[in-house]
Amino acid sequence: MRTRLAIRTHALMERVFPERRLFLKSDTDTRFIRLRSETQLVAFLGGALLVAWAIVATAILLMDSISAGNYREQAQRDQISYQRRLNELSAERDSRAAEALAAQERFNTALAQVSSMQSRLLDSETRRRELETGIDVIQTTLRDTMKEREDVGDRLAALQGQIEGGSTAAVNGEGDGTLDLLAAALARTAEERDQVVANAQDALVRADEMATEMRLMEENNDRIFRQLEEAMTVSVKPLDKMFSAAGMDPDRIIKEVRKGYSGQGGPLTPITFSTRGEEPSIDTERANRILNEMDKLNLYRIAAEKAPFAVPLKDAFRFTSGFGRRWGRMHEGTDFAAAHGTPIYATADGVVTHAGWMSGYGRLVKIQHEFGIETRYAHMSKIRVKVGQRVSRGDQVGDMGNTGRSTGTHLHYEVRVGGKAVNPMTYIKAANDVF
Repeated sequence: MRTRLAIRTHALMERVFPERRLFLKSDTDTRFIRLRSETQLVAFLGGALLVAWAIVATAILLMDSISAGNYREQAQRDQISYQRRLNELSAERDSRAAEALAAQERFNTALAQVSSMQSRLLDSETRRRELETGIDVIQTTLRDTMKEREDVGDRLAALQGQIEGGSTAAVNGEGDGTLDLLAAALARTAEERDQVVANAQDALVRADEMATEMRLMEENNDRIFRQLEEAMTVSVKPLDKMFSAAGMDPDRIIKEVRKGYSGQGGPLTPITFSTRGEEPSIDTERANRILNEMDKLNLYRIAAEKAPFAVPLKDAFRFTSGFGRRWGRMHEGTDFAAAHGTPIYATADGVVTHAGWMSGYGRLVKIQHEFGIETRYAHMSKIRVKVGQRVSRGDQVGDMGNTGRSTGTHLHYEVRVGGKAVNPMTYIKAANDVF
């Protein structure tokens, strides 16, 4: 059975690949090489495989070239889109910076207006007190003069009664002298009365002028108060919204910051005018409310420096992975990709608690902030801070690298509150409308 099959196979190969002989002739000898059917078949199959491999390899190279061209075009489009987005973000950042500068200028102007208003109100209060004292003196003098005039009138009536009673001796002897004295006293009293009336009229005119001046001043103060109240509302409301969006209770934050900044004095100290135990005026209450809002704005500014509202990179970057589950595990931070060695900056004021190698994180820096917040900066190529060092927002803490469990150069940035990881973008997005 096998012999017949081998014979048939050999016969078929003989028909397709007949046996050939290759003669090699020299001057002295002639030799030949025998090419059997099996040898020709093996050579044919080897050549066919080589040609097929060449065709497949060429096709793969062409496909890779075409695909690479598409990838390059896609990368160029992505780069153009990324640059456009960076330009938009840069323009938005410049706009926010301009708005912040304008708000600061408004705040400084409002502060100067409050100081000027305090001086004018104090001057007005002093002048009002002087006027009240002058009016009291005038009224006292007028009452004394009226009393003296009544006494003189009584004495004159008594003398007239004596004269009518027929006491001629008294009239002829002492009456003339008494009448002269009474006439002189009446004349002086009339002059004093006229002077008092004139002084009273002058005081009334002056009081009307002061009332008009005080009314104009109150209207001007009311306008200034409205402007200040609007400025405080515009400045404080975004900060309230920022802290609330970050999950931080604004009242608790203000209370904690005030504990470390409890000094008082200067232009932001609440003002009072009364030294008689009287209730404060409406303007005083409004001024105190504005000063309280200014104090709150300053405390917010301090708190914003102590919480991680900033982005850890200032150079161009792209987000490569966000907070959440990834590949079946929890990714407890946000990844930023940029060039190797890109500077990494602290996102808030704090103290460095770790600066070295940690498994998985590679070269890692931990910074402890206020309000129980901690930030982590991982996979760095170089660390530029030491444990125990106090850093401020914007200070460089290291360079971007690819150390630890990492697939490429990037920054793994974490925010932890009370030891629990939270989404860093919550803080970064909350500050977009403010900073």
